[in-house]
Amino acid sequence: MSNTIQAIINLINRPQLELVDYYNSRHRANSEGGSLEEYIKDLYAGTFNETDENRRKEKIGEVFSYLGNDSNPPDAMLRGGDAIEVKKNESAKKDIQLNSSYPKRKLESTSSMISQDCRNAEAGEWVKDLLYVIGHVKNKQLKSIFMVYGDDYAASKDVYLGVKQNIKEGILNTPGLEFVETEELGRINMIDSLCITRLRVRGMWILQNPWKVFEYVTSLDTGKEFEFCAIINKVKYESFPEHEVLEELVGKKEGLAINDIEIKDPNNSKALIAAKMIRFSI
Repeated sequence: MSNTIQAIINLINRPQLELVDYYNSRHRANSEGGSLEEYIKDLYAGTFNETDENRRKEKIGEVFSYLGNDSNPPDAMLRGGDAIEVKKNESAKKDIQLNSSYPKRKLESTSSMISQDCRNAEAGEWVKDLLYVIGHVKNKQLKSIFMVYGDDYAASKDVYLGVKQNIKEGILNTPGLEFVETEELGRINMIDSLCITRLRVRGMWILQNPWKVFEYVTSLDTGKEFEFCAIINKVKYESFPEHEVLEELVGKKEGLAINDIEIKDPNNSKALIAAKMIRFSI
């Protein structure tokens, strides 16, 4: 079963940087964002060298239980493993556009934000750790990747849902407006005297880029051709059987370093969490 540490090992052993030309030549993606998502699939499935497209799809199908769509999170789910959300940026430290989906620590089968296909991808009710993968693409070249789990990046869902509820209550307490519950924040009817105008109230969530969030423990070297960083809390990191294999590559692979760090708890900035930081550069 594939996992994030195995994917990192695959990246270190075969860093493929020319995303768009590489993937478009194989007729798999028509945009840089799509190319990045295809790259991440290959990273986890170990299919960089697979030239038979049918065999590649077969291997990816063995690794992933769900491959996403443009409308709902996540972008992929590992079979029996984590959920993955991929975000492409044209600037290294640009904020992450989450749109109507607030930041998440976990992905749950009971979430109203996911599709029915995603909900039914694995049997029963499930809860998965959510990994954010932020890729910076410039001039058709992958410049950096930052991987971080929602547990180490986002607050508990009650924080975000509380804000949504406060906004709804503010609208409900406004005289003369009819508020209707929707999958978004809501809809306001009867705005004018003819009752012919409605207003959709939609959340547009924006998340600060992890290269900024974790500046207190690491920094981006823009002089490098490519930079990779993953920050994973120690408990999660040690749950991966392959973490010892990854550590054995330190000193053997140029540009690879693994450090013990402490990161701020997303629910309490004064508390610290033991974590591992994996850096790789070319």
